[in-house]
Amino acid sequence: MPDFPEDNPLTKASVELGKALFFDPRLSRDGTISCASCHHSDRAFSDTMAFSLGVDQRIGQRNSPSLANVAYHPYFFRDGGVSTLERQVIAPVQDPLEMDHSIQLAAAAVSGDAQYERLSQLAYGVPIDAYVVTRAIASYERTLISGWSRFDRYFYQGDAAALTEGEVRGWQLFSSPELNCTACHNGFDLSDHSFQNIGQYLDYTDPGRERISLDPADIGKFKVPTLRNLALTGPYMHDGAMSTLDGVIDHFAGGGLPHPNRSPLMPNFVVSPEQKADLIAFLHALTDERSIDQVP
Repeated sequence: MPDFPEDNPLTKASVELGKALFFDPRLSRDGTISCASCHHSDRAFSDTMAFSLGVDQRIGQRNSPSLANVAYHPYFFRDGGVSTLERQVIAPVQDPLEMDHSIQLAAAAVSGDAQYERLSQLAYGVPIDAYVVTRAIASYERTLISGWSRFDRYFYQGDAAALTEGEVRGWQLFSSPELNCTACHNGFDLSDHSFQNIGQYLDYTDPGRERISLDPADIGKFKVPTLRNLALTGPYMHDGAMSTLDGVIDHFAGGGLPHPNRSPLMPNFVVSPEQKADLIAFLHALTDERSIDQVP
């Protein structure tokens, strides 16, 4: 079930305000970058670049993941360093490579906006401030639900005609013991939200989960991403290093590089060109047939 904090109930006013703030560049220091600058609504709220650009064209440190179904996530960012959506909002606002502001000054930049102040009073009973900004944006993000793909119709609604024969073969291959993809990519979100090292590098410049845990056994481990809308969310991996699904499949087929922390769930496997085509077809069938943003 999604987490709705007691101090941030989901209401029409909080969501409407949150959406307006999500797309408002005034939250950045120079008024050029909004949350939507790195999380594009037509890309399942991910980015098309390996590293997003912040104020003054500063290059970010990681690939921006999809925000689909974040209401169901137990922690946020690729290293799981933040435990709530409300706290997650603060980080990009204050990151010098992203919006390069303070959350207090960002709130001040939009205070006095008549529409915002009206919604803030309706939602929280106070003038707009940092507390309101973080909670309103988190409320909007909780409405970004993915679950309207052809795969959903096939798997959850029993519509046998929703997938082609090739896509069904791809699903069967994806969930087979030989490929073992469902060991991590399972459940409604097609992710168990665990942290895994997939042997992408022998020497990780980004330590991943170890940045938070300080445990050397966590070097190179990153949060398992959802596969929903995968056809829209490339490039892939924490650093956007893989530009195609073909390349992603090749990496997993090879079992990854022998990093000491590489997951034991990374088996080598062989797929024919026809099987790879079926796998990619299945992954494309995970694309929602409507926008995940349904807020007017």
